[in-house]
Parts: sequence; C-alpha cells; structure tokens
Amino acid sequence: MAARYVPRADRPPGIPDACPGLVLDVPPTSTSVGLRSERGPVLLSLMLSTALVALDATIIATASATIADELGAFEQVPWLFSSYLLAQAVSTPLAGRLSDIVGRKRLILAGVGFFFLGSVLCGAAWSMGAMVAGRVLQGLGAGAVMPVSQTIAADIYTLEERARVQGYLASVWAISSVVGPTLGGVFTEFVSWRWIFLVNIPLCALAAWMLVRRYHESPLDGDREPIDHRGAVLLAGGSALLLLGLLEGGSSWAWVSVPSVTVLALAGALLLVFVRHVRRVAHPILDLGLLRRRVIGVATAISLVVGMVVLGLATYVPIYAQGVLGVGPLMAGFALAAMMVGWPLSASNAGRFYLRLGFRLTAIIGSTLVVAGTASSLLLGESSPLVAVMGTTFLVGTGMGLTAVPTLIAAQSSVDHTIRGAVTGINIFARSLGSAVGVAVCGAIVNARATTGPDGMPSGPDLMAAIHLVFVVVAVCGGVIALLAFFLPADRQAARDRRAAVRAVD
Repeated sequence: MAARYVPRADRPPGIPDACPGLVLDVPPTSTSVGLRSERGPVLLSLMLSTALVALDATIIATASATIADELGAFEQVPWLFSSYLLAQAVSTPLAGRLSDIVGRKRLILAGVGFFFLGSVLCGAAWSMGAMVAGRVLQGLGAGAVMPVSQTIAADIYTLEERARVQGYLASVWAISSVVGPTLGGVFTEFVSWRWIFLVNIPLCALAAWMLVRRYHESPLDGDREPIDHRGAVLLAGGSALLLLGLLEGGSSWAWVSVPSVTVLALAGALLLVFVRHVRRVAHPILDLGLLRRRVIGVATAISLVVGMVVLGLATYVPIYAQGVLGVGPLMAGFALAAMMVGWPLSASNAGRFYLRLGFRLTAIIGSTLVVAGTASSLLLGESSPLVAVMGTTFLVGTGMGLTAVPTLIAAQSSVDHTIRGAVTGINIFARSLGSAVGVAVCGAIVNARATTGPDGMPSGPDLMAAIHLVFVVVAVCGGVIALLAFFLPADRQAARDRRAAVRAVD
C-alpha cells in the first residue's frame, strides 16, 4: 500500500499530527515505522534521494586532481565545488517553498531529475566547462532533494515516529562518510574517475521509480497559490551573487577590489529590492515574517552558525593535519571523518532526547558538547597526536547531531503543511549561507598569515598560528550556538504531556 494523504480522521486526544489537518491512512503506531512497514518504500526512496547528496559530498574530493589533470584545467578545480554549492544554496529556499505550492512529489522528482542529468553530463564531460555545467545541475538537484525529502518525512510521520525515522535518514550520512571517499579512491585508481558520477545514474532511477510508484499526495485544497516569479528571480540572483562574493573573495580576487565590491554591491541591491518586494505581495516566494516566530527564527540562526563551524573545521582540519602534523591525506581524512560519523550517530538518537526532555534542553545539551569540542581545538598544537584531533571533531559532530537536527524538527513541527516546505528551505539555506561566511572569514584569516604553495594549499612557518585563529573563530561560533539554544521556547512540559498522552493511548 502506498503512503497517501486522506482527510482528517478521528485521533486520540493529545497525540499531535505530523501534519495538522491531514493524517495518513496508516495508523501511527510503533509497528508502522521502518522499511518493512506500509510507508517503508517511501522512507527508502527518501534515503536513496538523500544518498545522492551525501555521497556527492565526499566522493569527488579524492578525484579532483585527477579530473583536472585529464581535462587540463587545474586552475578551475575550485569551481567543481563552488558551482555546486552556489546552485544548491540558491535552489534550496525556492524548492522548499515551491513544494508547498505545487506539491512535494513534483519537486523531489525534479530534484532527482536534475541530479540525474548533471551526473550524466559530468560522467561524459569533455572539458572543465562541461564538468562545471554538470556540477551546477547536480547542485540544483541537491537543492531540491534536501529540503523536500526532510519535509516529506515531517509530513508523513508524527513527531514520535520521527524520533525513529531520523535514525534511518542519519544512517545514510554515516555510511556515505565512509563509503564515499572509499568509492572515490577505488574508481579513480582502478577504473575511471567518470564512474564517480555514473554511479549516481542507477540510484537516481531507483529513487524516482519508487517515488512515482509508492508516494502519492492528495490534491491540494482550494485554488493553487500563485507563484511569485519576480521574488524568486530577485532571491536567486541576490543569493547567488552574495555567495559568489563570499566564496571567491580573497582567492579569485582581493576583498578590496572592483570585482569584489561590484559583486557584493549588486547582491546587496537585489536582496534589498527582494525584501521590499515580499512586504508588498500577498503570496511571497519566501515569507520573511516566518523568522519573527521565535522557534523558527532561533532555529534558523542556529543553522547559520552551524554552517560556519562545520565549514571551518571541514576545510582546515585536513590542512592542519597535513601541513602542521605532517600526516598523509588518508589520515587527515580520518581526522575529519570522525565528525561526519559522530553527527549521524547522535542525530539518530536525538529523538529519544527531545521526546523525553524537549527540543530546548536537547539543543542545550548538544550545543554544550559543541562548545566542549570547539574549545578543545584551542589546545591542539604542532605536536598533538592525531587521535586528539579525531576526538575533537567527533565531539563537535556528536554535539551537532543533538543540536541541528532537533532544532530543524522543532521548526517544522511548529507549522502546518502549507508552509512547512518554506520553513525547511529557509533552515537549510541558512546553513549554506553560514558555510559561505565561514569560508570567507576563515580564508581571510589564513591568507593573511600563511603563504600559498604551488598546489594552492596554505603553508609556511605561520600556518599553525593562522589555523589556531581559525579554531578561535570556530570556538566563538560554538559559544554563539549554545547561547542561541537558550532562546528556544521552553517545551519541557509539552514533552511530558506528549509522553503522558502516548501512555494513555497505549
């Protein structure tokens, strides 16, 4: 039986709907959660869709030099990553909101379709220009898949059920953090780097087939809301230019230069026009008034700073391990992988915490671990053992799993299905924006103190001092996350009430 929406039926009092006003034709019992349940095929399709993005986040890094050598454009290697990040960040808030208007199914299938086309183009790329174009298509697909898959999970599962479902979705990232680099290395060394992209083709086909066959939405009630095309263009253009300025400033051009000032000024102008526009239209593509709701505003701010911490560590922990500690790329990858493993492990268990303690206290516990981990990075020096680096990143990742995931679910649970996609898109976009800010700030610090080697990597006698300043920035961001967690609405009593209601029904 496929998962589908039906009109609201009678439910026991006190049990919150996953989607107010709508329920599923599958009773939300403990036996209805899992891959073998009625909604199992939908959950599996969401996992496959997420795997496309999760694998791509790690698999290409091992092959970038080989790709550049074969296509003959080493100076354009950064665009393999920047073009993807730009396209993903720009499409995320648009896809989230459009899923509220035209339906989740259309948007996630469009995302999988874009990723499919991008993978085909990258796998057959004859030049770096074609490769970058393929990466843009992949980024557009990822920007739709991530918010819409998270929104579908929030739609079809109750809050209690999501505590278990999150374990399935988090496992995708845990597995991908190990499988991705391994597959990338194997394909590059023994087969061809092109298979890094071609391997996505069967995954896309399977995910799309399962979504078409097993996930069905009921028709939207009433007239469809008009799409704010002008707002979409202003938001996409302003966001793209802002992210471009942050990502390329200090590397492709100096911060105080004509290109930098021009790009950032145009970004500011477009975003200012966008803000004025959304205040005047009845149905904006992105309702900024949502941020005035306390739980949504705080969760979005946390996501922004989370992006800064993650990119700061993801970029400079490997550089520290190789350039300061003198280990090889493989061991440097393990130092960072500890964070990528700790995050999904704790995220898969976050539901047990927020169901018992509430979202606020769970986020406070998680952010405390983030503070402990980022503060311990300040103790790392030129002779620190690699295991200490791994312990630091693992602790940060564990804290992030108890912070980022519960706050997103809290924001999703505070609204009904008509704007849940928009809320999810804003949250994920904030993390992308935070990542760009983190790259800009940390990059400026390192470039001001360290020298750049022939391979584009920072080096020199002041590298440790520069990276220590990066760790200081990361630690300050960790403290900001902890502070923001205290501003979440108190919900400990609500958690007790939910548990009491569930026990009464049982």
